[in-house]
Amino acid sequence: MTFRTLRVRPRRAAVFSLHTSPLEQPGTGDAGGMNVYIAQTAKRLAEHGTEVEIFTRATSSDVPPTAELAPGVLVRNVVAGPFEGLDKHELPSQLCAFAAGALRVEARHEPGHYDLVHSHYWLSGQVGWLARERWGVPLVHTAHTLAKVKNASLAADDSPEPRARIVGEEQVVDEADRLVANTSVEAADLIDRYGADPDAVRTVPPGVDLDLFSPGDTAAARRELDLPQDAVVLAFVGRIQPLKAPDVLLRATAELLHRHPELRERLVVPVVGGPSGSGLERPRALHELAAELGITDVVRFLPPRTGADLRAVYRAADLVAVPSYNESFGLVALEAQACGTPVVAAAVGGLPIAVEDGVSGLLVDGHRTGQWADALSSLLVRSGLRERLAAGSARHAAGFSWDRTTEALLDAYAGARKAFHAQRRQEVTA
Repeated sequence: MTFRTLRVRPRRAAVFSLHTSPLEQPGTGDAGGMNVYIAQTAKRLAEHGTEVEIFTRATSSDVPPTAELAPGVLVRNVVAGPFEGLDKHELPSQLCAFAAGALRVEARHEPGHYDLVHSHYWLSGQVGWLARERWGVPLVHTAHTLAKVKNASLAADDSPEPRARIVGEEQVVDEADRLVANTSVEAADLIDRYGADPDAVRTVPPGVDLDLFSPGDTAAARRELDLPQDAVVLAFVGRIQPLKAPDVLLRATAELLHRHPELRERLVVPVVGGPSGSGLERPRALHELAAELGITDVVRFLPPRTGADLRAVYRAADLVAVPSYNESFGLVALEAQACGTPVVAAAVGGLPIAVEDGVSGLLVDGHRTGQWADALSSLLVRSGLRERLAAGSARHAAGFSWDRTTEALLDAYAGARKAFHAQRRQEVTA
């Protein structure tokens, strides 16, 4: 048996993102930070000379079999199950169909078409595990979220992740040649909660598009969003589901107005995003809560936005709230800070890394209404603190970039290929 000479940079990577496509709009359904991560790193991998083919499940008969995301980046829409009507918890039934579609693509090429597989989320990891064995290439896996971690910090009205997912994650952790964690906290969770080999784990922080997200004209952004120039703007950006905890922000807003009734004439709370996950069961629940709390006059529900439209939200805001019960990193927090907007975030998961407490924003240890009202009040009422954190926000975000993330991924790829081929040599000589 012969082994191909390893390249410093892989020629071609197969990226698996079964349950959500990088072409979808982040902020609704299952599309979120992972979509941004995959799209941004794929583009930069291609710029570094590694072609990327992203395999995702087709969710509409209107999508073509293939689509170019960027030069050197191809998205393959694999038909696996009905186009509509399947939520994320039903997708395990389509793993075989998705795997068959991916294997057919590879079979049309000469052996060795792909140098490695990078899977995102546990469902993709299951297919990546099969492709690893079938194609004879290493598997790099990024979990993005972990069931055991989510179940340890559930919102009161959220549902725990099923045991099938936990077992599936454990299997992928055991089989992957490299596990890419967003933060040192996630790396520790992989090792301590899942028994991952510490030598297989690499910490690679996500980045932010510093060319797109940057400080700018607040007045122009507010005109674009039809916001009063003298408004006090407190924004939420993300999927509307219990995990992201927008209800925590609304309850804190009501308490804030109780303490400072003079704010009601100026306070505006844009909630930017769409229902997702268990939030789909009651898509109007947040609207109903705003009415119950008596704050419908200050809350504005806006659809998801990307690019310059999303940048305008960050620039228009006095601060952005990220009250999630769990975040593997928190790209919204980083994007907002890159625009010079301080963030108030829950001290969970990767958010204490994405937000530097007291420098680029404030971290809240818990989700109690009084705690959040205290933090919001300290920034919105004491403008001096907000201005100081605003200055620190852009500086903090400047330490993260997608170029840096991509370079670290390429190092992880090289390590995965070395480990994989060393294992195969041992198996041959054993």
